[in-house]
Amino acid sequence: MVTRNRRQLLLEALAAVHGQSRQPDAVIVVDNASADGTAAAVRSHHPSVRLAELTRNTGGAGGFAYGTALALAGGADLIWLMDDDTVPEPGALLALLAARERYPGQPPALVASRVVWTDGRAHPMNTPRRKPFASQAERLAAAAAGCVPIRSASFVSVLVDAGVCRRRGLPRADYFLWNDDFEFTTRLLRGHTGLLCPASVVVHKTAAFGSTDTDPGERFFYEVRNKIWMFRDPLPLAPSERAMYAGSTLRRWARTFARSRDRRTLGSSLARGIAAGVRTRPRPTEEVLAEAGPPVPEGGDARNAGGHQGDHGGELVPPGELVDVRREQDHRGGGGQ
Repeated sequence: MVTRNRRQLLLEALAAVHGQSRQPDAVIVVDNASADGTAAAVRSHHPSVRLAELTRNTGGAGGFAYGTALALAGGADLIWLMDDDTVPEPGALLALLAARERYPGQPPALVASRVVWTDGRAHPMNTPRRKPFASQAERLAAAAAGCVPIRSASFVSVLVDAGVCRRRGLPRADYFLWNDDFEFTTRLLRGHTGLLCPASVVVHKTAAFGSTDTDPGERFFYEVRNKIWMFRDPLPLAPSERAMYAGSTLRRWARTFARSRDRRTLGSSLARGIAAGVRTRPRPTEEVLAEAGPPVPEGGDARNAGGHQGDHGGELVPPGELVDVRREQDHRGGGGQ
């Protein structure tokens, strides 16, 4: 679980995790340099939690990369990734595990929960993408587990096979926020099975009910830069998929502009994001994490999740500006995003 400056939400989420009918074997919280007493509260209320305190905010991408590395180094076989404003219902983890057990054949690389808002409606910004053109055999196999096949999922609540993660690598920490979960889960699922398990329900306590095309202001920079980074990377998506998702991305960006009340800011963020996405590549994950905390433990496999060698360059936006933008609450509610 990744968190930043949301102490009360985190404590509620941790209470729900510890209240599961099948509790996790271990719980890791990555604190992205919170300044609201989060770390002290975790130590006081949940002393059994392994708390990783980073010295700087690495965003959701860095936080999940660091936490996943810790889990892998600890010998985990399954890793349940979750935001700090996510409250799982008591049977959420048991349902994910049961779906894995019921699935015929090779175990799925990941199983995602059904995400609802505080009023029980399905949360549009956390709906996993169903697998396009899934075969009848894939649909029937998923149905046997009470699930549907998916191509990507959100970090709000997803159970990941650690073996696949060791082979495919960690989340790319340099994404900071936005599209980090899309890139990571599509990379894991290329050639592997992903499932949405409707019986596993979590409540995502975002400030508002909305989709990913809600006006993000200056944070649109990350959406644009990271999506370009992802489309330039041959690992997450096949060429035909890149074309399909690029088309849906352009339509979503058009909707974002149409609904925006500050198109000047959005346009500036778009231009900066395009420039950064084209001119740079994400830095290696171990390099990003080394700037924020203790070295990733041996066995954490950070090296498998690095960016590209060569022309990764530097940020086109001053780091201070990036941090200022991050201080606003992420519209999708991702802990430490």
